[in-house]
Order: sequence, then C-alpha cells, then structure tokens
Amino acid sequence: MGPSPSPRRSLLPRLLALAAFGVAFGHIEAVVVVYIRRIMDWAPLPADLTAESVAELPNWLVHTEQTREAATIILLLALATLAGRNFLEKLATFLFAFGVWDLTYYAALKVMIRWPESLMTGDCLFLIPEPWIAPVWLPIVCSSGMIGIAIGLFVAIDRRAAARAAS
Repeated sequence: MGPSPSPRRSLLPRLLALAAFGVAFGHIEAVVVVYIRRIMDWAPLPADLTAESVAELPNWLVHTEQTREAATIILLLALATLAGRNFLEKLATFLFAFGVWDLTYYAALKVMIRWPESLMTGDCLFLIPEPWIAPVWLPIVCSSGMIGIAIGLFVAIDRRAAARAAS
C-alpha cells in the first residue's frame, strides 16, 4: 500500500492563486486611481502630491478615499480568513496577497500613466488614519519583504505538517 495522499494543498498552486488574486486586484486598484485622477482633474496628480496638497483636498474626497482603502484591507483580510486554516496561514496569505497587490498597483500605474517617475517619487501611501507620504521605494521594499516573509511562513507550515505526518 502506497503513502496516503496529504490533505495539505501543494504550495505552488496556492501561491499562484494568491498571486493571480493580487495581480488582478492591484490592476483594478490602479485603474480606479487613474479614473479618479482623470475625472477629478483638480485633485493632486502624483507629481504634485505633497502633505500640503493632500490637506487641501475636500473632506468628502478624503473620506471617500479612506473608505476605499478600508475596503481594500477588508477584502485582503477576508481572503486570508477564507484561505488560511490557522493563524499563521491566514497571516501568510494576507502578507503575500497584500505584497503582490501593492507591487502590481505601482507597476500598473507605471504602465498606464508612466508614474512614478522614479523610486524617489513621493506618494500618499494611505490616508488612514492620517496621510502617509513617502517615496515609492518604501512600499516596494515593504511589499517585497511581506512576500518573502509569507513564502517563509508557508514553507515552514508545510515542513511542520510534513514532519507531523511522517511521525
């Protein structure tokens, strides 16, 4: 009698599915931002983005953007809750999906509107709870780190499950 099939899902298909989600979601988010900036041509464009320009935005627009940001995080948390079997899998899922989403967001903006001009270009990363303005390299480094941590967690989880199954 051969070895019994593992109830665990293979790591590569899980990562590919999460990456597909992150890429699709990041692209959608970038398209939304491009449309908002085009429709609201009086809102600061990326090249004009400063803490002062964000502070001058109408309250209704800031609140609308905050709800979009909150919905983004809720969607990523819901994915993690549904896809993960325990806290570490949920955490790894969230980190991986967030990282891929964010990297795709910046890549899509670069393709669509040729922005950011460089990794030193400033961006408003989040508006919750207050505006976070930083150079684009910061979210790129953080998102890449999140992906690396997530992959490390997934590998450790799979190794631990394989060791338990072997004993």
